[in-house]
Parts: sequence; structure tokens; C-alpha cells
Amino acid sequence: MTDTEQARFDSLLEQVLKSLPEPLSSLLIDTPLIVDDQPDSQLTDELGLDDPAELCGLHTGQALTERSVEDPTRFPDEIRLFRLGIVLLAGGWDRTGADERVREEIRITLLHEIGHHFGLDEDDLADLGYA
Repeated sequence: MTDTEQARFDSLLEQVLKSLPEPLSSLLIDTPLIVDDQPDSQLTDELGLDDPAELCGLHTGQALTERSVEDPTRFPDEIRLFRLGIVLLAGGWDRTGADERVREEIRITLLHEIGHHFGLDEDDLADLGYA
């Protein structure tokens, strides 16, 4: 992505973040949100993806529903968003209403990954409209 496209995406992401209700926005204080253009080759290999643009977001760490005080060792939580996958899923920058479409895909992807943090699986997220 060009610097201009990255800035455009990041501005839309900021709008989405400001619109989140307080319980969700406070979650992001403790869970890093990392934004990349696309996943690196190591991650795409680990996930078995042929095309890095297939991935819009990823939650890593352990879901809150799977944590135990008896298991203090765990990977840190983080949520990743991938600009290219989100923009392509929204239909690209050249479509009419592109900003609105990209903003909506950012919102859906972010809520999808937050859902994984709270232990929701793909079926749960699909039922909520975040798949």
C-alpha cells in the first residue's frame, strides 16, 4: 500500500476506534492493536494461506474463557488488522463509497477479533454478523 492509502486506512481506523462503546475501547488498552499492510510469509505459512490478502485480522493469545489461575504462563494477547485484506474485501479504494465500505470492514474485522478474545468461535461470530 502507498503511504497515502495507509494514512487513509489509519484515519478510518481511528474513526472506528472512537465509535466503540466504553467496555470494548477499554479492552484495547490492555490488548495491543497492531496494524500491518499484510501478514508476513512466516504467518501465512503457519496459517496455510496461499494469498496474504486472504487475511483481514488475527487474534493471538488465549481467550478469556480459556484462562485459568493455575496456568500463569501464556502468550501475550494482541489483535492484528491487515490493511490489504480489509481494503480488498471492501472492494478497493476505487469504488464509490470506498471510505464507508472500508470503515465498515474495519469495524467488522475489529469486532470479530475482539470476539475471539472473549472466546467466541467462528459460528458465534457469524451469528452476530461479524464473519
